[in-house]
Amino acid sequence: MEAKAIAKYVRISPRKVNIILKLIRGKDVKEALAILKFTPKSASEIVTKVIKSAVANAENNHEMNPDNLYIAKTYADEGPILKRFQPHAQGRAFRINKRSSHITVVVKERERA
Repeated sequence: MEAKAIAKYVRISPRKVNIILKLIRGKDVKEALAILKFTPKSASEIVTKVIKSAVANAENNHEMNPDNLYIAKTYADEGPILKRFQPHAQGRAFRINKRSSHITVVVKERERA
């Protein structure tokens, strides 16, 4: 049994989010939240919210014990890109891509003996 949560259209690039997601993949939920609390990246706040949502989904929708949960899968897919232009000298313009991402966190219950 697994529960998941998805944050869509988050205005941060997937490359930056994946750095944070690699830190917590496979860890217990409590340990992952502790790691994120002390990680000085802007993506850590967003990922914390997604993890808490996945835990709430597991607890309420699938009746899992929140103490036995661990993070099974995490990934950040690319969302739509906002294309902006920065004016430069002599009539030129450079394109700036403002990337967004869809962040997915899947939690599963560990079998405790």
